[in-house]
Amino acid sequence: MIKRILKWTFLLILIGGFVWFEIAYWSSTNNCDQKIAPTNPMKAIVYCDYGLANLKLQDIEKPTPTDDQLLVRVRAASVNPYDWHFVEGSPKIIRLFGIGLRKPKDTRLGVDFAGTVEAVGKNVTKFKPGDEVFGGRGGAFAEYVTPRADRAVALKPATVSFEEAAAVNIAGLTALQGVRDKGKVQSGQKVLINGASGGVGTFAVQIAKNFGADVTGVCSTRNVDLVKSLGADRVIDYTKEDFTKSNEHYDVILDNVANHSLSDCRHVLTPKGKYVMIGGGSAHQQGWIGSMGKPLKALVMKPFVSQQMGMMMAEMNQSDLNYFAEMMQSGKVKPVIDRTYKLNEIQQAIAYVEEGHARGKVIIVVD
Repeated sequence: MIKRILKWTFLLILIGGFVWFEIAYWSSTNNCDQKIAPTNPMKAIVYCDYGLANLKLQDIEKPTPTDDQLLVRVRAASVNPYDWHFVEGSPKIIRLFGIGLRKPKDTRLGVDFAGTVEAVGKNVTKFKPGDEVFGGRGGAFAEYVTPRADRAVALKPATVSFEEAAAVNIAGLTALQGVRDKGKVQSGQKVLINGASGGVGTFAVQIAKNFGADVTGVCSTRNVDLVKSLGADRVIDYTKEDFTKSNEHYDVILDNVANHSLSDCRHVLTPKGKYVMIGGGSAHQQGWIGSMGKPLKALVMKPFVSQQMGMMMAEMNQSDLNYFAEMMQSGKVKPVIDRTYKLNEIQQAIAYVEEGHARGKVIIVVD
């Protein structure tokens, strides 16, 4: 009797889940079918369906700042792997978490921006029209964004270009929080940065050096000189040497690539070392769950190993952006820019980042 009840309960749950998925899938939609001509238009990147080919530059309604927001004229934005995850809806599991099963729920793209304040809400006291700012706000691939004044926005140093400032938000804060908060890097510690020539990696090398660490960067042959120029004490060319097979041991590993097993990485960690996996893996590691398997494995391993192993995602905040403003102003951190594209070249820009070989950041210049 109990077996029969369990069997039918399982079948009902299975059928219910299937019905829910079908309803959710076919009801998944966005506002693209609402053909309303904007009364106060601006140019923005819009995508109504998943896939790079569906990105379009369109006229949409220019936003109006609320009492707590700024209206920022965007001068530059930057492309992150975060963006192509949304463009492709990949790994597919993220579609179950509210971004849209069949179509993207939010049709706007981009986060990192730098620009000039044109207007402020009545409650805003920290910023004024004419201020040059940088930070993060959804929908940054556009002529205007409206960040909240107390969130991820900060004054841009006059000596820093809009393109350099736009490079900071996701990649810079990820590097800072990975080194400082997750890695808890201390002066004199040995830190290895796998993927040292990418957007996060180029910031992480500089930040770890500023924290007094002995830094080893891992990159391809063509990027060895770049990583050395950022201050790395040693650079490993992964085409010639596998860092997991060396006799060197590190206090912290920041892994931007996730191209080695956790066991292999543990082999080169000190007994109390920290392994920090950053991001969602490359475009070739997606499928249904992408690189989420590694954090799950790390969770399972946690009670049985002495090292700390896990994954992180950056938290956008104003105080860390202000830290970056100071570091860039003093010359202690300098964003590395690989290529720049125009807003109408967004498909090419994201496709280039998706290849996984960008040196530093890819920037969108908004004319």
